[in-house]
Amino acid sequence: MAVSPPFLPPAFAKNENSRGFLQWINAPERRGPLLVAPALALLFLINIMPLLWSFGLSFFNYRANRLSAPKFKGLENYTDLLNDDRVWERFVTTGIIVSSSVALQLIIGFGLAMLFARKFPLRRLALMLVLTPMMLSFVSVAIFFKLFYDPTLGALSWVVSLVTDESFALLSTPTGAILGIVIADAWMWSPFVMLLVLAGLVSVPGYLYEAAEIDRASPWKRFRTITFPYVKSLLLLALLFRTIETFKTFDLVFLITEGGPGSSTETIAIYAYRLGFQFFRTSEASALAYLILFVVIVLTSIYLYVVKRRNAPEEV
Repeated sequence: MAVSPPFLPPAFAKNENSRGFLQWINAPERRGPLLVAPALALLFLINIMPLLWSFGLSFFNYRANRLSAPKFKGLENYTDLLNDDRVWERFVTTGIIVSSSVALQLIIGFGLAMLFARKFPLRRLALMLVLTPMMLSFVSVAIFFKLFYDPTLGALSWVVSLVTDESFALLSTPTGAILGIVIADAWMWSPFVMLLVLAGLVSVPGYLYEAAEIDRASPWKRFRTITFPYVKSLLLLALLFRTIETFKTFDLVFLITEGGPGSSTETIAIYAYRLGFQFFRTSEASALAYLILFVVIVLTSIYLYVVKRRNAPEEV
């Protein structure tokens, strides 16, 4: 004959259930996920949720300055942007600024890395001074260069006036404005490229150079066969990072030229800002932001493909 379990009061049964739940949740295999869960929840609320919300808005007709409900448009915002000549002009402007600035950063950064790879007096002090621009904020750098280019009080105009007896306004022409932005961006971020390349240069074993000297290899051959292979992957990494960051540059360009003269320096990031916060075409601005994200993903995929091809073993 089966014996029925003794009757448990409701309060006692609830206490037993709570104790069992606490034992289950405090198990060693669950402590790690529990510690990470608050950070993941905060990440979702701060990053993932706004991304999902803005992505959903890109399929609607919505303006942030109006109380009307969003109306579904499907892919119409994307097709309108892709058929807009102004968008393609901004992409071309962005491409010119990105290619010129990143190329200049790679050249200057590589040259500085080759210089600081050698030991000389006051090397540490000079290295700290060179790294200073990278530590500054975008606003301070932009204001500095805007004053530097000023035709009335700027140092550049003063130097030119010593030769020509006339003031010089670099930012008054489209070519000069693009050049001014490229110089400012390269001045700020060339030290970043230098750090990456310098990390590769200091890792080159010294016995390789000693063997090259014994073999009487020329400086160019030593650079091509020893130095460059060690920094090649780091140069590609710097190319990826700086291309993505320069492609998204907004504050430096906006504070120096505000997209002028005319719209000659209006990058795609500035145009997305104008759509969203000046014209209040919120849905189109969201769609344009995801087009920019798509371009960044494509650039990253191309980089990874090139790196994979370079690192792949050759077939015999």
